Amino acid sequence: MNAAGGPEPSAELQNSAEPAPTEDLDPIVQAFDGICQRLGGFDDTLHTEWVDGYLTAVAASWRAIPLEEALPLMCGEAFGRAFADPADEAAAFQALEGRLNQLRAGLEPESLLEDSDQLRLAPLMQVWDDTTRQQVVEEGLGTAEDAAQLHTGASWALGFFRALEDFAADWPDADPDDEHAEIYGELLETVAALAMDPRSDEFRTFAAKGWKEADPTRDELVDEACFAVQDLRIWWIDHPPKRTPLRAAQTPGRNDPCPCGSGRKYKKCHGA
Repeated sequence: MNAAGGPEPSAELQNSAEPAPTEDLDPIVQAFDGICQRLGGFDDTLHTEWVDGYLTAVAASWRAIPLEEALPLMCGEAFGRAFADPADEAAAFQALEGRLNQLRAGLEPESLLEDSDQLRLAPLMQVWDDTTRQQVVEEGLGTAEDAAQLHTGASWALGFFRALEDFAADWPDADPDDEHAEIYGELLETVAALAMDPRSDEFRTFAAKGWKEADPTRDELVDEACFAVQDLRIWWIDHPPKRTPLRAAQTPGRNDPCPCGSGRKYKKCHGA
């Protein structure tokens, strides 16, 4: 499985650019962003873009992973520290679940299959360009090298792949004997490209596969990554992970010691 790499910018750096204004109109996104800002005060990796990428991977899985299961892996102790009051905790959980359900609706397989050319996923990403990166330097929020690492969608991809690591059983490598296994790897690489350094040989190799005449724009990379996530959601329909068959434990003989540890014979204990 391909994994996104690269340094993770701090919450202060990540939040120093303004998100797209259309996102502010959605109350679900507004509530989600507010919760992420509070989480970022206790763990600076938990900014809105990173968490959104993480939840996107949860939503794109073949299994309906409940938020209760994902939350401790995603947030560690930060959630409990940020929302110690029961009422606050319930509201925060509701806000995160609202965004997760929104992502699941956008990745609903039946709708994706009806029109695979429609972009339904709407990620939450900070918009970075030369102007906003220079602003980081001028405001003393980071060095020029720090700012050079800020690219639209990079943190989102890092959050996405962190979820893949946390739920490795739900995101296994494709079966090498599957004739379509290469496609699975290409889809993951398309998402990972968002976190690649555009100056690196790794990125140039990736870009050369799909853009022969000129390097892709950032908007093109983001769109392709979103389409890749949608295709990954559809992938699981025809390629569900193989489940390990459960083996029933062998029943003890009637005169064998009972496996419960009582010291009595099985026939006089749990075999009675």
